[in-house]
Amino acid sequence: MVLAQPPNQHVTKAFDLSGKVAIVTGGARGIGLEVSRGLAESGANIAIIYNSSKTADSIAAEIASTNNVKAAAYQSDVTSQSDIESTVQKVVKDFGKLDIMIANSGIASCVAAEDYTADQWSDIMKVNLDGAFYSAQAAARIFKQQGFGNVVFTASVSATLVNVPQKQAAYNASKAGVVQLAKCLAVEWVDFARVNCISPGFIATDILDIHPIEWREKWLSMIPANRMAQTYELKGAYVFCASDASSYMTGANLVLDGGYTLP
Repeated sequence: MVLAQPPNQHVTKAFDLSGKVAIVTGGARGIGLEVSRGLAESGANIAIIYNSSKTADSIAAEIASTNNVKAAAYQSDVTSQSDIESTVQKVVKDFGKLDIMIANSGIASCVAAEDYTADQWSDIMKVNLDGAFYSAQAAARIFKQQGFGNVVFTASVSATLVNVPQKQAAYNASKAGVVQLAKCLAVEWVDFARVNCISPGFIATDILDIHPIEWREKWLSMIPANRMAQTYELKGAYVFCASDASSYMTGANLVLDGGYTLP
């Protein structure tokens, strides 16, 4: 059983991912890029899955050379069950196994709920919820054969509260779905995989740059830390979830938000 008690070991060894193979979807930019780097810094070999990046191959090469690990980039569409399945199979063929799936790909939009078109609603759900499930499902088929594996979803604080002033019901609903999905899979797959979520708050990525300055000022006023996080501040949490340091944790949702959800 994947939750079998591991041997006691030095705590730094518990965080060591040397020899592990990790897939990071959306791993060529934003949070996913720093997660890819963080896992590699802890010793993991990295398969970056991207959709439209023009620099994914060079990013993988830089990660490999900097950390003395194997890294490669794979173009794939997480919204296609068959596409992500074949990509995961290719990663396993190239790397020899798979230990960790970071289901991180996501998109956001701000639309008043009464104005969503069917396509606008569906686009969010296809990437954020369907894509997360298809990625985890493809990995779980490998994990079940191996008898071990680890899934970490990128969810959001938007899974547990309603952000203001932006209107983003589809995004919020999709991320709430991811958190509940992780709980369900943690129980279903307990014999061969641990499944957990990380829910970031406001992170300083280019996704936020498109929003009006008054929105960003509003968000800062609501964060007790009075700042947004840099993407690199999340990578330690992903290493924790992916490593033996969290060996008894499954179905959890770690909120990293500078206190945003507390008041």
